Amino acid sequence: MLINGKEFDFSKITIIAAGRDIIGLRGIKYKRSKDKEHLHGKGNEPLSIQSGNVTYDGSMSVTQSEYLGLKQLGGGSILDLNIDIAVVYGDRGLALETDILYGVEFTEEETGWGQGDKSTTIELPFLYIRQG
Repeated sequence: MLINGKEFDFSKITIIAAGRDIIGLRGIKYKRSKDKEHLHGKGNEPLSIQSGNVTYDGSMSVTQSEYLGLKQLGGGSILDLNIDIAVVYGDRGLALETDILYGVEFTEEETGWGQGDKSTTIELPFLYIRQG
């Protein structure tokens, strides 16, 4: 959505995860997918496209300190968390856009550092069950 002729930028995004404002957010992406495949019959051209289950997944990149805060919420592991995440973007005074990711569960936790790093960004892949 254009605001005064400008697109939303990253500085206009707020992420609330488990009631916590994620100030160490470095990035987020999420998607809804539907399983689809061609149905073949006589000949070599598809007759139709069949569809199946809908799935939701994404990932969030956070700073090391934000990751440690989420780990504490999970009792020492983010893999034990089941949370909702609200993604809010827009400018104050104008209509805000909100996506709510319900039933988020992280699927991996990995930490790493490299020589010369000034900070660490942790990538947290997740699954969720519904988007509103």
